[in-house]
Amino acid sequence: MPINNGYDEGAIIKSIAVALESFYTNLIAKVDKININNIMKRKNPYLFRAKAMNSAAQIVDAILAAFVSSSEETIFGNVFFEPIATTASQGQKALAEGIDIMVERENTIYAIAVKSGTSVFNADSKKKQEQNFMAAQKLAQQAKKRFVPIIGYSYGKKKSSDKGRPKFYTELAGQAFWTELTGDSQFYIKLIRFMGRMPEKYVEDFDQSYQKAANRLVKEFTNNFCNEDGSINWEKLVHFNSGSSNQ
Repeated sequence: MPINNGYDEGAIIKSIAVALESFYTNLIAKVDKININNIMKRKNPYLFRAKAMNSAAQIVDAILAAFVSSSEETIFGNVFFEPIATTASQGQKALAEGIDIMVERENTIYAIAVKSGTSVFNADSKKKQEQNFMAAQKLAQQAKKRFVPIIGYSYGKKKSSDKGRPKFYTELAGQAFWTELTGDSQFYIKLIRFMGRMPEKYVEDFDQSYQKAANRLVKEFTNNFCNEDGSINWEKLVHFNSGSSNQ
């Protein structure tokens, strides 16, 4: 049996609107603060040279695209799925460490850890999640409630595995996760529909921020790492990236 047999569609749409606003606000703020020196400290200058990237614009295009791709995935995971899952499950934000949502139904407490895709765990973080569930289970036992721990992956597919010791928690991904929260097997599809035209109203602001960042980074890169004739000073760039500070 799923946790719920229904949900408030209006509340879901309102939650999506808030999540999208937060996503673009955070992403634009991050793009506005990007600094060429901070970025180039973490990049591989040998790779750029090996790919014959001989213009500031080429390098900036590559690093800005990578920066946005990494940032947007992290920010989206942080601000989008958890509040929507909370609304969909008609639960409460959990106070217990490592658990995002608590839903109480009669004599049962559902403890839900909301994740983005299915590849978020390594061995250590998975063990930590198990420990967090066990700590929450003790509280449920004190309240004399049945305890149901769930790791919910907001998109993707997760095959169940019988290898190793049996797990005391359930892992649900994509359609199965959203069905568990709402009782609606098509909710995972409806979640896309509920966005409607909301994302489009943020695109222009984001594009402006992106273009300004690209122009700014080209200027900074040229000033810091190019010769007078406009060619890249590779030795200066490599020294900045990898040289010992006392040399």
